[in-house]
Amino acid sequence: MRTPARQRGVALITAILITALVSSVALNLAWDNALDMRRTMTLLYRDQAVQVAVGAESWVQSILRDDLAETETDHLGEIWASELPGLPVQSDVVQGELFGDIEDLQGRFNINNLVDQNGEVDEQALEQFRRLLLALELDPRFAGIAADWIDANREAGFPDGAEDAIYTGFIPAYRTPNLPITHATELAALEGMDKENFDILAPHIVALPGRTGINVNTATAPVLQSLDENLSASDVESLISERENGGFADMQNTFSTLVAPEILPQLEETTSYFQLRLVVQIATVRIIYFSTLQRGANGQVVPILRSLGTT
Repeated sequence: MRTPARQRGVALITAILITALVSSVALNLAWDNALDMRRTMTLLYRDQAVQVAVGAESWVQSILRDDLAETETDHLGEIWASELPGLPVQSDVVQGELFGDIEDLQGRFNINNLVDQNGEVDEQALEQFRRLLLALELDPRFAGIAADWIDANREAGFPDGAEDAIYTGFIPAYRTPNLPITHATELAALEGMDKENFDILAPHIVALPGRTGINVNTATAPVLQSLDENLSASDVESLISERENGGFADMQNTFSTLVAPEILPQLEETTSYFQLRLVVQIATVRIIYFSTLQRGANGQVVPILRSLGTT
């Protein structure tokens, strides 16, 4: 009589174990399925956010195209220079919002101006970059190091150069590109450059294709001060106040007494390069979309660089 009872007990325990195992497997499958669904929806929302950003980019292109047809100068009082208002993104399946701004990139110092078309260091641009660094209270030695980073030769400039002999000793080791750069963040790799210094410098520099002038109607205060060694902070304050209502009335007359004659040809009142920054939120997904836009003399506006991130 004991044997059947003992067998029934073993069978019951086996059944309980099988039930527990099946429940565990089912729970893991349900969890994996939930993660897969969440991952899929996140990717879907991200793709939708990118498409919304591309659509907004087309709208901004038309704004810049119309601006060129209607005005002869670019200044901070124009429509494109104001922040894009928050716009709702609505459809049958998603809800969201986008907002952002447009910046005149020729209001910054173009790092690629440090070398000429032959890859040789442009001494005039080099001195201007040194003045910009001093205006920002940064080490002016970075000017020579940056020039060595993009010039065509592999010989360290005197006295502030840095070439492969320096960078190959780092951990991890790397080399100088000895080419014009595509994004100003490359300067974060310069010898001696740390995050604190780069964060100070970044809002005032840009990497644009070829050599570009500076739009004095939109230039940052340190960039204006870098135009001549005799320009003081008070001079710059006066310049910013003068341009406040629609840019400079007579740019040549204003700057002819403030900067050296060889600097005047580099000063402009119009812009060919803009940066669009968009923040798009779709459901729980948020992206930051950057687009560098080039506007030609005929009014055509085309994106030349797109990226997602924070800078």
